[in-house]
Amino acid sequence: MPKQWSAEQVLELARAFQPACILAAAAELDIFTGLADRPITAARLAAKLGADPRATAVLLDALAALDLLEKQEDTYSVPAEVAEILCEQSPDNVLPGIRHLGNCLRRWAQLAQVTKTGTSAQRVPSIRGEEADTAAFIGAMHNFCAPVTDEIIERLRPLRFRHLLDVGGASGTWTIAFLRAAPDAKATLFDLPEAIPLARKRIAEAGLTNRVSLVAGDFYEHDLPGGADFAWVSAITHQNSRRQNRTLFARVHAALAEDGVIAIRDVVMDNSRTSPAAGALFAVNMLVGTESGGTYTFDEFQQDLLHAGLTNVTLIHHDERMNSLIRAQKQGP
Repeated sequence: MPKQWSAEQVLELARAFQPACILAAAAELDIFTGLADRPITAARLAAKLGADPRATAVLLDALAALDLLEKQEDTYSVPAEVAEILCEQSPDNVLPGIRHLGNCLRRWAQLAQVTKTGTSAQRVPSIRGEEADTAAFIGAMHNFCAPVTDEIIERLRPLRFRHLLDVGGASGTWTIAFLRAAPDAKATLFDLPEAIPLARKRIAEAGLTNRVSLVAGDFYEHDLPGGADFAWVSAITHQNSRRQNRTLFARVHAALAEDGVIAIRDVVMDNSRTSPAAGALFAVNMLVGTESGGTYTFDEFQQDLLHAGLTNVTLIHHDERMNSLIRAQKQGP
């Protein structure tokens, strides 16, 4: 049955950007870290940040109204549970994810123009700069993936691989998880040059340096490293057009050993393209953020994998968000 909308519900939906903007600005300014040591006034924090005192006070009051800060008289502090999530000192912080979503928000604000022109949104760097925005994107992938690695790997069992190729492996979250699940295996992580130092650091911290080869490259331009019997393609296909995916799948096919397997983690839409709802919204994220990316149906994945020479295409798991899983195989001689 269609949802019955009221005018107030529609207006409330339109206002939903407000807390998101407040949180994104706080993360971009690193306000929570700035308040972590001790309570502080808006004026002192503004001086510390090099920001306007009045504007800082307004933002801090809004954060307190959202229960993300506590205010006593004229001082502000970070609740302990918020500090665990939003302060740089916490190993479990999700600041990269928040900052990445803030960058997405700037592109989403241009949606009407994007729809009119058919071209992706203008990229406006955060006040942290382009290099920091790239690092936030890579860190965000860890924030989003780390909580689900065990569940996803369990869905892929039994794991029978000796050599993993992690395509677009970012900072190594999936490489680490797979190698822990397969203690006798090794891995090659392939990603852009700017991702490799972050991957090297995270993999070293996990004690897996001797089992991982790090290869810098661009899968739009370069062949993939060969020899793996299992290729992992996580949250990559939505960045691409179907033509680009066919090229990528062909490169995976060429890189895989005979009888090797590719597993894809991404959004899988139904044929209406309106369900799952999160996938329809994510298609908008690709519309504003990429030249030709989108979300695809299983039939489209199957056609594109078969076109690349892969066979036995199977939907292992269908998810409401980005954790659907597709498996295909490179046939032996």
